[in-house]
Amino acid sequence: MASYGQGDIAAPKTGVEKRSRTRLVILTLLAIGTMINYLDRTVLGIAAPQLSADLGIGAATMGMVFSAFAWTYAAMQIPGGIFLDRFGNKITYALALFFWSAFTLFHGLTVGLKTLLLCRLGLGISEAPCFPVNSRVVGKWFPQHERARATAVYTVGEYVGLAAFAPLLFFIMETFGWRALFITVGVAGILFVLVWWRFYHEPHESKTANQLELEYIGHDQKEAEPEPKMNFSWANVARLVKCRQILGAGIGQFAGNTTLVFFLTWFPTYLATERHMPWLKVGFFAIMPFLAAAVGVMFGGWVSDQILKRTGSVNIARKLPIIAGLLMASLIISANWMPTDALVITVMSVAFFGQGMVGLGWTLISDMAPKNLAGLTGGLFNFCSNLASIITPLIIGFIVAATGNFFYALVYIGGAALLGVLSYVFILGDIKRIELDDE
Repeated sequence: MASYGQGDIAAPKTGVEKRSRTRLVILTLLAIGTMINYLDRTVLGIAAPQLSADLGIGAATMGMVFSAFAWTYAAMQIPGGIFLDRFGNKITYALALFFWSAFTLFHGLTVGLKTLLLCRLGLGISEAPCFPVNSRVVGKWFPQHERARATAVYTVGEYVGLAAFAPLLFFIMETFGWRALFITVGVAGILFVLVWWRFYHEPHESKTANQLELEYIGHDQKEAEPEPKMNFSWANVARLVKCRQILGAGIGQFAGNTTLVFFLTWFPTYLATERHMPWLKVGFFAIMPFLAAAVGVMFGGWVSDQILKRTGSVNIARKLPIIAGLLMASLIISANWMPTDALVITVMSVAFFGQGMVGLGWTLISDMAPKNLAGLTGGLFNFCSNLASIITPLIIGFIVAATGNFFYALVYIGGAALLGVLSYVFILGDIKRIELDDE
């Protein structure tokens, strides 16, 4: 297998035609969309100090506001997947992107707690189909041996988006206020809807992908006709839930997401209260684990495809990097005994690097989802993953309130990562396309 840079320019010996690179344009769309997705869900963290002061919202209540997003986001995973299977990638993503950007913009118009909560709940509903669409698109546009790297490319937007744009976002807030921050980010997302609608096409609809590229990605000529629209059935949900592959991957992703949620929510507080770092130092050190996670995402995708190329084993290529990543994430427990801030940040960076590798789990869904139920499968998978967004902040808050420190909170996070390892080793089974009885 050639790399993107080499494989895409390889031509037949006649030199008559080169393989087109339309799938890289599609991947760019996914990467930008994912970056916007995470900017919209996390920008509240930047605005929180000014917003809470202006609206008179206390710290405890602000914690509820932060968590409100996760409730509707998790609850809408299955309905979002159903909608995706019914209406397809292009329409689903365009509508989701428009509405989540609109709800982000509405944050800047809130006048109190009730309207702010409604915006958070609406944002969670609207963002629900994003990753199932991403997984479905990768499954259509990339051959199996490139899917891990493709997944890594769009997933890295989760980690670098906020870090890359943070200086600009802080400048906007300091200059124009927190309301302008939400309005600016929301408008940017709405404008991207036009870009998505203009440039996204399915392989059989594309005017820029030539026959060489269609053959390379494994495009079936039978797909020239639109896919049958799948009606929702609870029987399909039940059959998917009973599949050990879905259960094992779901538990594994929940485990990895537990680490992610800690870094998105409690990590700065941990540094300030447990390690007694001043806020300026917190701001500097907090960036380092996120950079490590971004590298972990890319490394996980690259090494998975390299293993697949060398061994031909999908099981080894997909499972080994994720298991290794979860084991590294479990090392977060050792931060409890680190004597210096530098060692703590090193441990945290290693743990978050490992969590980045767990993002490869979406590649498993591309490999395993039944052909006409990719949306529903992705929704179930993401529902399991985002239960961690609800549970983890509450459990950590309870532990810290009860004990006055983060010792057992880090034990919980590391323990969840080890649970993910056990799930991949003993539950997941073979990674292969799930065949339901009526397929």
